[in-house]
Amino acid sequence: MKRRGQRDGATPPWGSAFSRLWTAAAFSNLADGLGRTAVPLIATTLTRDPLAISAIVAVAFLPWLIFGLPAGMIVDRFDRRYIMAFANTLRGGVALVLAILASTGTLTIASLLIATLVFGLGETLFDNATNAIVPAVTPRKALDRANGFMQAAQITIDSFLAAPIAGVLFAVSLALPLWLGAVAFIVPVLLAVFLPLSAARPLVAEHEEFSGGAGATEALHYIWHTKYLRAMTLYTTVVGSSLAFAQAATFLYFLDEQQVPEAAIGFVMSGVGLGALFGSIISPRLVARFGRGAVMFWTNVACVGAMAAVGIAPNLVTAMISYAAFAACVNIWNVPWGALRQTIIPNRLFGRVLGIIRSVTWGVMPVATLLGGLVAREDLRLPLIIGAGVQLVATLAWSRVILRASDYNEPIPAPRRESVSSMAA
Repeated sequence: MKRRGQRDGATPPWGSAFSRLWTAAAFSNLADGLGRTAVPLIATTLTRDPLAISAIVAVAFLPWLIFGLPAGMIVDRFDRRYIMAFANTLRGGVALVLAILASTGTLTIASLLIATLVFGLGETLFDNATNAIVPAVTPRKALDRANGFMQAAQITIDSFLAAPIAGVLFAVSLALPLWLGAVAFIVPVLLAVFLPLSAARPLVAEHEEFSGGAGATEALHYIWHTKYLRAMTLYTTVVGSSLAFAQAATFLYFLDEQQVPEAAIGFVMSGVGLGALFGSIISPRLVARFGRGAVMFWTNVACVGAMAAVGIAPNLVTAMISYAAFAACVNIWNVPWGALRQTIIPNRLFGRVLGIIRSVTWGVMPVATLLGGLVAREDLRLPLIIGAGVQLVATLAWSRVILRASDYNEPIPAPRRESVSSMAA
């Protein structure tokens, strides 16, 4: 039965369950954004070494390598609402500890590294659970729009609210953005437990045996024998590494190369975030008009040009415009890539499969980030130029695979375990 006010052929609306999920994610993004700006800024008061700064960025990705698959198995096995609540309780506790250390003048690079690692462990659980819940509370035809809305909210809050607030508070006191971040995590903890049963259910049949090893083996088997997903995972691993390499010393690039005052770095990030927000808003419309495959391919081509432009930018204005274009391209890609995963991966396997994908794609980013930091010691612009070159080669090499994204509109069935030779195209 058609709802009142819904046009024929219109995208189905989402309900209150998605709205609650979005609100929980929004408050979590606020806390994330405060920490994402404050922690690198605090690190620059302790050291100016690009390698040390990039090490903190690298550690943020490390949990996806060591905990991505276990996090996916937990999300598929237990109540996803309580997983979200636990993850943000953990992250709020980490922010509280950092705030206390900063207030007492005992904060060190080592403590920042440890806290970033623990914070990342919570992030693997929260992000995995949130991604798994979206298709459970959203009509399939609305997935691109829902992912775009989630992405737009993240960017708006991170860039236009959290980043400038963190920069101003940092100028007043090192600890202030950390205190506020710890408080901001309370709201998503409360909202998560009030999500409906459809969000809690891991979609594993009651009679289905679920042991740790078996769960991991099934997910690994699915990825390995699903040829298209395997190829896309490999591509995102290469491109993700090139982006991590390029952005290893972003804060130092703006602080030292473009001479941005520390208190103003949050406002610079807001300008960059304008491009990211534009990308998230326009992405679903581009997908609807041109198809996922075309949008994903040409976005990556444009991303190469924008990244290289940042590397050769002669002044702050051109650097910000180029970086905003770069951020727009990244977020135009993220929306259909997220929806594509949610479309083709069976929901009962989603947490584990996403955990494996992110373990691979994000797990190699720490190495790429550290390498970018080493290169940045010689020239803060050079990682951006090299990263653009790597992404261009990878996009051209995987062009046929990327363009086929429009062909997949239903879940790809899991191959029969006894038929190893059977591969989903």
